[in-house]
Amino acid sequence: MTDTTANDIKPTDPAQERVVSVSHSAAARIAELIAEEGQADLMLRVFVSGGGCSGFQYGFSFDDALNDDDHTFARDGIKVVVDDTSLDLLAGSEIDWVETLGAASFQIRNPNAASSCGCGSSFSV
Repeated sequence: MTDTTANDIKPTDPAQERVVSVSHSAAARIAELIAEEGQADLMLRVFVSGGGCSGFQYGFSFDDALNDDDHTFARDGIKVVVDDTSLDLLAGSEIDWVETLGAASFQIRNPNAASSCGCGSSFSV
């Protein structure tokens, strides 16, 4: 029997790849939005659905319940929830909140996307 520590897990381990990270700025913005909603138990649900100009599109909503196939990812006191099917397409992604001179939005940096549309809300694999 071999003991495995966190240092022994290789980046190519499939369990390590099925994660979604949340940037500090995204966590702060999610916390602000949850505070505006007035429900501290809300989580940001991120999902992928068919559609958009590139084949798949990202979706965001608030949820207060977990489904059996959900995976949760936490940062700075907030939780992001991704269903198992969407996680297949989002594995290794980072959710970020980006503010520019002309716009502010959540952006997903998805290493699985072969291409994406100009607005960044849809992608293909």
